[in-house]
Amino acid sequence: MSTNASLQERKNKVFATGQGNLATAFIERGKNAEMWDVEGNRYIDFAAGIAVLNTGHCHPKVIKAAQAQTEKLTHTCVTVTPYEPAVALAEKLVEIAPGNSPKKAMFVTTGAEAVENCVKIARAHTGRSGVIAFNGAFHGRTNMTMALTGKVVPYKAAFGPFPAGIYHLPYPNEVHGVSIEDSLKALNMLFTCDIEAAQVAAIIIEPVQGEGGFYQAPPVFLQELRKICDEKGIMLIADEIQNGFGRTGKMFATEYAGIEPDLMTMAKGIAGGFPLAAVVGKAEVMDSAPAGGLGGTYAGSPIACAAALAVLEVIEEEKLVERAVSIGDQMNQRLSAMQAEYPQLIGNVRNLGAMVAMELIKDGDINKPNADLTKALVAAAPKHGLILLSCGIRSNVIRFLPALTIEDEILNEGLDILAKLIAEHA
Repeated sequence: MSTNASLQERKNKVFATGQGNLATAFIERGKNAEMWDVEGNRYIDFAAGIAVLNTGHCHPKVIKAAQAQTEKLTHTCVTVTPYEPAVALAEKLVEIAPGNSPKKAMFVTTGAEAVENCVKIARAHTGRSGVIAFNGAFHGRTNMTMALTGKVVPYKAAFGPFPAGIYHLPYPNEVHGVSIEDSLKALNMLFTCDIEAAQVAAIIIEPVQGEGGFYQAPPVFLQELRKICDEKGIMLIADEIQNGFGRTGKMFATEYAGIEPDLMTMAKGIAGGFPLAAVVGKAEVMDSAPAGGLGGTYAGSPIACAAALAVLEVIEEEKLVERAVSIGDQMNQRLSAMQAEYPQLIGNVRNLGAMVAMELIKDGDINKPNADLTKALVAAAPKHGLILLSCGIRSNVIRFLPALTIEDEILNEGLDILAKLIAEHA
């Protein structure tokens, strides 16, 4: 029988160091918001595969759809001989995407590919090359998406040089004193000092930063970006990879601002754990790329598309968008109580739906990030049956991404474990 220790030893011999693992629990099976490792240990999963499993581990409807598709067709390549599940899914995605403009979709396999294709499409449509992103952003690990990402360690260190024509702005962050005005002033200064607006193809932004620390872009800021992009002929790209499919209490976080992006990325929660990503955008923009210019061998896998169609049904039938709001409210209440008990350690609690964060500090000072405590809690949690993730450019934020199908009793059990861990480390 394999053990966690023996599997870790085997993994260390054959996996590159750069693809390490946070916990030494080798998972054998999962059900909704719970997992069991090869030794039979149980874990409450507050990570959901980094926001992939919004419908939980092995949702019966998703598994049934994938199994049925597997018996019919596993692959042909959608750009060679296409198939109905991909067409049906594209129809659904253009229907649920924010805004009233006619839209089209394309499929790839990963979120990073979706981001790269947004840049390609924006450049093709505008005839421009510059792209503006934000400090603290995370857009992927390919060369282009590393350039767009606004955090050096561990994502960019040792991997340059990166593509030219990429610029970064401060992300509005009330917690750390970066105002909307600061960000807009920096954008104007960028146009004045570094690149003229007429050479910028796109501005890409996460409505809620993922790896950056779960900071929320104020709706007014997104509205102002939309206005600036319209005035200057710049494509506005909303990176909804971690925000999407009900996670924030809307189908997509952009909806809180009431704006329509020109292009948007979709991945993670789209297909219940099957590898799939998409770009959805205004039809006139999407059609700017020439025939054959978009695609990929595994893009739009029929199995993943079938699973994604089932995911969308589950989100609607089980009212998971509304459920995200309830989960977020419950977590915020419990975490805020912990903050009141340990104000010297917990500097801020924030959420948008079930995208929840707790920022850890030293001496009650929000400007003194406590990365050591964050690392200690994340490392200790699996030993107590809980899976946590950290994030933030200061490495001092614990992010909570439970399945939107999590039962209240499991949610509270996980929070009870967290409370005990904080008490032990206080």
